[in-house]
Amino acid sequence: MLTQTTTRVLEPSELGAALAILESEPVANAFVTSRVQVAGLDPWRLGGEMWGWYAEGRLRSLCYSGANLVPICATPEAVRGFADRARRAGRRCSSIVGPAEPTARLWELLRPSWGPAREVRANQPLMVTEHPPANVAPDPFVRRIRKDELETIMPACVAMFTEEVGISPLAGDGGLLYQARVAELVGAGRAFARIEDGRVLFKAEIGAATPRACQIQGVWVDPAFRGQGLSETGMAAVVRYALADVAPVVSLYVNDYNAPARAAYRRVGFREVGAFMSVLF
Repeated sequence: MLTQTTTRVLEPSELGAALAILESEPVANAFVTSRVQVAGLDPWRLGGEMWGWYAEGRLRSLCYSGANLVPICATPEAVRGFADRARRAGRRCSSIVGPAEPTARLWELLRPSWGPAREVRANQPLMVTEHPPANVAPDPFVRRIRKDELETIMPACVAMFTEEVGISPLAGDGGLLYQARVAELVGAGRAFARIEDGRVLFKAEIGAATPRACQIQGVWVDPAFRGQGLSETGMAAVVRYALADVAPVVSLYVNDYNAPARAAYRRVGFREVGAFMSVLF
């Protein structure tokens, strides 16, 4: 029997159905869920379109298409539908990122027309914890960043982004969008650092937050202070804040080749539960 399928942009009235899919995997979907819970499905507010894949009239899978292209609970059939739509629209995103299996399928289909990529990170372990660190004492000097400290924290944020992604976030628009995003996290009380004499020694942000899960991002230690355990004690402090004030599950994803970071996160209490994949353009 043939199954009628289609792919299209979701209507604002479909918010409930979209959230039901997003919340079926609260950890893996935390980034997109947090945006949808705040902005709904209006592309202007959301910063991109939410594509839906429908089988027999029922919404089954999603794909966020904005600065990132993110497959969400995407079956192989849905990935093919999303790839067809993305190919017709042309590449507008700076990366494809999401759970490793559907992201790999999506990239395989898009690579002939969108490639080559600047870098492919095929295995980025997804790690979670639901408990305060038991074996690492939180750094008592790690605290929330104040709004009047934005100029102090920004150079560290730029350094982290450049080191992690390979390009400066100040390129293109001069960093206006990136600075606005950092300011948003600071204003929301989700940016943390250890600052001594105006120098940032450690920093991290809770980049995505929903009532069920949150995601830590932007972990960075001043190169002059690496190897002293600041990442472990700093992360322990951020996890403590996150569990107390944000969500019952704390997650992050890390490059598989970054063995020191993975070991540090395990000591703080994180465990691996899956994998993400990122394709950078």
